[in-house]
Amino acid sequence: MGPAAGGGRIDQPPNPADIVTLPPTLGRRFLVFVDTEEEFDWLQPRRRDATATTAIAALPEAHRRLAGYGICPTYLVDYPVASDPAAVEVMRPLLEAGECAIGTQLHPWVNPPFDEELTVHNSFVGNLPEAIERAKLLALTDCIETMFGKRPQIYRAGRYGVGPNSARLLEEAGYRLDVSVRALFDYSTEGGPDFTLHDAAPSWGGPGRLLLELPLTAVYAGRARRFGGWLYPAAGRVTHARGLLSRSGMLNRIALTPEGTPLADALRAIRTLLDDGQRLLSISFHSPSVVPGHTPYVRDAADLRCFYAWWDGVLNMLAREGVEPIGADVLIAAMWRARDVGLRLARR
Repeated sequence: MGPAAGGGRIDQPPNPADIVTLPPTLGRRFLVFVDTEEEFDWLQPRRRDATATTAIAALPEAHRRLAGYGICPTYLVDYPVASDPAAVEVMRPLLEAGECAIGTQLHPWVNPPFDEELTVHNSFVGNLPEAIERAKLLALTDCIETMFGKRPQIYRAGRYGVGPNSARLLEEAGYRLDVSVRALFDYSTEGGPDFTLHDAAPSWGGPGRLLLELPLTAVYAGRARRFGGWLYPAAGRVTHARGLLSRSGMLNRIALTPEGTPLADALRAIRTLLDDGQRLLSISFHSPSVVPGHTPYVRDAADLRCFYAWWDGVLNMLAREGVEPIGADVLIAAMWRARDVGLRLARR
């Protein structure tokens, strides 16, 4: 498998030739990614000075709960976290113990250099001029390497904001796994990418196809799910239509996250995905959600109890179904071994 037309862009649906066939030995697996970031008011315009990272102190408790299920999560740290010695001191022991991976999450509005205007459009880093996107990426990558002692190879754009240059810049910087694509979601009304035509299947991206793309897992469920690709976007243009489709059981878009996805819906999504033959699931949440009051999803102690109950329900189902956790670094190594074997066989 070599580079094909289209340049391996990850903000566009992959070419069929770039879809990854998972090695049979991998079995059925899931990964957990944590957007490890500063606290800010989600309902207000973004600010460069909103950089507090107090919620990181509570992260070890969430980590212990995940580790109890054998999970090695990936903490995707952004600049306010990576540049805060106190936050790094909380997280570095987890990395040194081999209990997690440290990746990159780029929030351009709090990530130097600050050469761009602070706008909604520019909050999607892939919209920035190539030189600015590269400079921000390298500044964050170098900061993480300095503070954690290991160069990151896993990336997520804040707000899922990849653009036409992102895959090439990531490949050049040595990244090997991108998790920026949010399957079935559309951010184009704010100037961001449209992932409506992306499903949960992993693929190879970048000019040299050196970048494994693993979308956040989402699926259409319901009696009309086979029409979801056009029906769900169309329903979004009619007031309350999506709600009516969901309540009637006709169609629902379900993302695998404890933030905004009820447990019953998540279990339904997992059942649908497994019945479809999906063998690799990606689950994600934001680190400030482990402390009440920082995100719209966890406003108080009752919400936090529901947050952890969601994890218990989802992880127990995955265990019953034989879907095992896998660390991102282990996945990268496994996919590269399979890729190398495939290339050798193709040359014979």
